[in-house]
Amino acid sequence: MKINQIRSLAIPDVKVIEFARFLDHRGYFAEPFRRSDLQNHPEAGVLQSADFVQVNESYSHSGTLRGLHFQWNPLMGKLVRTISGRMVDLVLDVRKGSPHFGKIIAFDMPARDEEAFGWWIWVPPGFAHGNFYLEPTRIEYFCTGQYSPGCEAGISPLAGDLDWSLCPPELKTLFDQTTAGPLNVSEKDQAGLTLTQWRDDPRSENFIFRQC
Repeated sequence: MKINQIRSLAIPDVKVIEFARFLDHRGYFAEPFRRSDLQNHPEAGVLQSADFVQVNESYSHSGTLRGLHFQWNPLMGKLVRTISGRMVDLVLDVRKGSPHFGKIIAFDMPARDEEAFGWWIWVPPGFAHGNFYLEPTRIEYFCTGQYSPGCEAGISPLAGDLDWSLCPPELKTLFDQTTAGPLNVSEKDQAGLTLTQWRDDPRSENFIFRQC
């Protein structure tokens, strides 16, 4: 895994890892993940000690909206990449007491075979995760916790009390355009909580911001 760079997004705990692809006349070769490269990278932060125990893959049709999901007992961080298509990832801070609590950010993650790089996005525990899709798309994500039914919740990305001020305006426009048209969304996600409902829910005490 040749890491080109690791950088923080508008909420610094959320990281983007750019890894190299090696192109030639046949196509490309890439090593998208190698644990030791993350463990030894000076900008990896908590990723140096992340223990990934589960890998998930999903496929979504154009116009699909998923999320915003999070889990406790065990907590779950996610390392996410687009395999094919175009995903815009959504990340919401749900850590009570955080200076970014209730703020949502987005990162555009198209997969283009001609590019000499690919991306991972790191969504730590304490953040709700979702995405929307601008074309048929396949993604995979490594998780630091196994799925635990009964220990999960969701906030609707359509909730009116989310703070989009840190989101790039062009991605918020894409979100509004996508959600204004015919939308593929599950009943479960459509019934997601508002931020206020989650803040007042006793289960929200599972996510408390702690200054490092």
